[in-house]
Amino acid sequence: MALPLSDLLMLGSGEKRLAACVVLLLLELFLEGAEAVPNQADIDNHLELGKEFLARGQLSDALTHYHAAVEGDANNYLTLFKRGTVYLALGKTRFAIQDFSRVLELKPDFTAARAQRGLVHMKSGEYEQALTDFSVVLREEPNNALVIEQYSRLEPANEQWHNVQHHVAHGDYHNAINLITQLLELSPWSVPFRQTRSDLYIKVNDAIAAISDLRQVNRLTQDSTEGHYNIAKLLYTIGHAPNALKEIRECLKFDPEHKLCFPFYKKLRKVEKQLTNAEQAKEEKQFSDCIAAGEAVLKHEPEETMIRYEAHKILCNCYTGDEEFGKALTQCKEALDIMKDAQVYCDRAEALIGTEMYDDAIHSFQAALELDENSQRAKEGIQKAKKLQKQAERRDYYKILGVKRTANKQEIVKAYRKAAQKWHPDNFRDEEKKVAEKKFIDIAAAKEVLTDPEKRRQFDEGEDPLDPEANQRGGGQHPFAHFQHGSPFQFKFHFN
Repeated sequence: MALPLSDLLMLGSGEKRLAACVVLLLLELFLEGAEAVPNQADIDNHLELGKEFLARGQLSDALTHYHAAVEGDANNYLTLFKRGTVYLALGKTRFAIQDFSRVLELKPDFTAARAQRGLVHMKSGEYEQALTDFSVVLREEPNNALVIEQYSRLEPANEQWHNVQHHVAHGDYHNAINLITQLLELSPWSVPFRQTRSDLYIKVNDAIAAISDLRQVNRLTQDSTEGHYNIAKLLYTIGHAPNALKEIRECLKFDPEHKLCFPFYKKLRKVEKQLTNAEQAKEEKQFSDCIAAGEAVLKHEPEETMIRYEAHKILCNCYTGDEEFGKALTQCKEALDIMKDAQVYCDRAEALIGTEMYDDAIHSFQAALELDENSQRAKEGIQKAKKLQKQAERRDYYKILGVKRTANKQEIVKAYRKAAQKWHPDNFRDEEKKVAEKKFIDIAAAKEVLTDPEKRRQFDEGEDPLDPEANQRGGGQHPFAHFQHGSPFQFKFHFN
């Protein structure tokens, strides 16, 4: 409250200045308040502009002017009705309901507003509320064709929703999905319908469809933190770490310390970074860096299957590129056990070529073609494997043992023992064991040929004494002929 002039005169200079400032401030606030009250001309102008933007289909601009008009006169039911129809056109159901309800408070007999509110309820799957509104309208306007048509659809839709719940309770998820899909044609803004269908898609392992419905749920509920979190978790479950990270960041925009989003973000950021590093290193053929990043993903994520699949898939490729073929085959198997993929089969085939297991490589390329009949890589790979197989038909026993062609028997036996100890199958597991068995068989064959003077002489003259065709011509067969080019059979070695 301002001081009387007589009291102001009794104040000191500093106090007078302060009191004067208070008076001026109060006066300014009073003037601003007076200017803030719009006159009818301003309101009419906003309504006209809103109408023009609405005619041009510029709904957001129209809504801005209707907002201004409502602020100018909050009790004008026609203005509220117009804004409600724009909200309805924009799919902002909650705000549309609020405006139509306020209109009916101001003018209960305004049937157009009640019909529109009933329509919003119907599109939102709120059939009981829609039935109430439509019934009131039909009492006032029994020949309203539009409301009659919508009214007739409510009871069957409500019954169908009960059928959905029956199918869900009995585990009949596919039929439940089909019924909800039909309901969503009538009620596209129903959060319960979309949430239920999303849950059912998860039960039938269709995560992509579930995510699509969850996005709609989140939009209808005005971007909830819970919605962003659920979408991020689903994306992560199907191995889409970068998209999951984007989604969880949206959650943190609303609540930086969210109890679910924040800890998940910390883990997700580590995994996504390593996956990105691995992919980049793979493209740049920096295979050791790729391997380090891929192994880090497996360390950070010990459980989520599809994230681990992405890591195994990358490691299958990069171990092959780094010529660590045994480890590559192990990683390829891990990936293929999770999901069959043409590119992984091709990477596996390349690793098999690296171990000179050409028949298996051809079979792996063929498996890729079964998944992708247009895979040029697989078609070319088959031809490459066949060509290399033909070139490798004559094994170089000196090369296998790593000795010179002039090596004596003592040097050959020493090299054999060293190689046999290194590649003994009992020292390996899984896919690496297959590679070791193949190597061990070749080592044993090399020792047999190079320590036998006659067989060594034949080999030095350009004929492989263990070649199947040569032995057929010579009337004999060596003990390794039946598995020379394919995968070795399963057996256990006991080497001393």
